[in-house]
Amino acid sequence: MTTEETSRFVRLRVELVLEVQDDDEVTKAALRRLAQDPELQATERAQAESAVTEDTAEALAYLVDPFDLVSDVPGVELQQASWSSERIDYDPDSPDWELDEDDGVDDEEEDGIG
Repeated sequence: MTTEETSRFVRLRVELVLEVQDDDEVTKAALRRLAQDPELQATERAQAESAVTEDTAEALAYLVDPFDLVSDVPGVELQQASWSSERIDYDPDSPDWELDEDDGVDDEEEDGIG
C-alpha cells in the first residue's frame, strides 16, 4: 500500500486485568470524580452515583478514561472510544487464560493474512 492508500486511523486495543484490593477506595474515588464533573446534570449524577456505589466494576469504568491514555500523545486525536468492565474469574496460572481470547479475531485476520 502506498502512503496515499494507507488509512490514517488506527484501532488500539488494550485489555487490562486489575485486582481490586479495596472496593471502598475505588468507589470513593469514583464518587469524588463524579462530584467534580461540571457537565453532569443532577439526574445523570444520581444514576452514576448509584451505579458506582452498587458495582466496583462500574466505578472502575468511570475512573478509567481512554482519553487520558492518549491525550498527551503528539500527532493523534481520539476519534472514538468505548470501554467496559466486568468481574471475572482470573487464574494467572491457568493455561486457558489468554489475552485476546474473547475478541473473535484470529491473529492472522488481525494482521490481514486471513
